[in-house]
Amino acid sequence: MNGYITAQEAAEKWGITVRQVQLLCKNNRIEGAAMLSRIWIIPENAKKPIDHRRKAEK
Repeated sequence: MNGYITAQEAAEKWGITVRQVQLLCKNNRIEGAAMLSRIWIIPENAKKPIDHRRKAEK
């Protein structure tokens, strides 16, 4: 689909695992993400959500 990427592509782009992207989508942390059949689609311009488990770098 034009304008969207898969969870696999987002994981490669953001440097995290596919499972982590799927969990972010499931928890509504990625704006505009939607499930199409059994595949998460994410807008190409979506930004990686902040990981609150890590402290912000100074």
